[in-house]
Amino acid sequence: MTLPRLSLSLQFGALADAPVHRAALPRHKVVRWIRHALEADAEITVRIVDAEEAQALNRDYRHKDYATNVLTFDYAMEPVVMADLVLCAPVVEREAREQHRTLADHYAHLLVHGTLHAQGWDHETGEADAEAMEAREIEILAGLGIGNPYR
Repeated sequence: MTLPRLSLSLQFGALADAPVHRAALPRHKVVRWIRHALEADAEITVRIVDAEEAQALNRDYRHKDYATNVLTFDYAMEPVVMADLVLCAPVVEREAREQHRTLADHYAHLLVHGTLHAQGWDHETGEADAEAMEAREIEILAGLGIGNPYR
């Protein structure tokens, strides 16, 4: 199986515990996780941010005044997928702990989730769409050796 090409910019905002998040997100793994979720070549920026930046982006662009785990800003789906994925480090870390998952596995799930959003998948448009997206995430993660995040 030939995977789509990916041009990746991996950025870390001002994080108090940046080394923890950098260790969970080595570039080669981020590339692997995203490429397995792609259906076409892509140019994607992944930015890891603190709660303040995540909340501001969520408030300004989604009109929801809280920091969420991942935000996807999709700009094009063809001929090349172009998107920004913004992940909130404190939220991701808290969720990983609550779900008894490793930080790296939770980041992998959220990067797959965000990459699917960048390609038009949407779990907020109805139950069937949510089930289809969840099934696709589980399938991709299993192919990466990562367990079902919905258990």
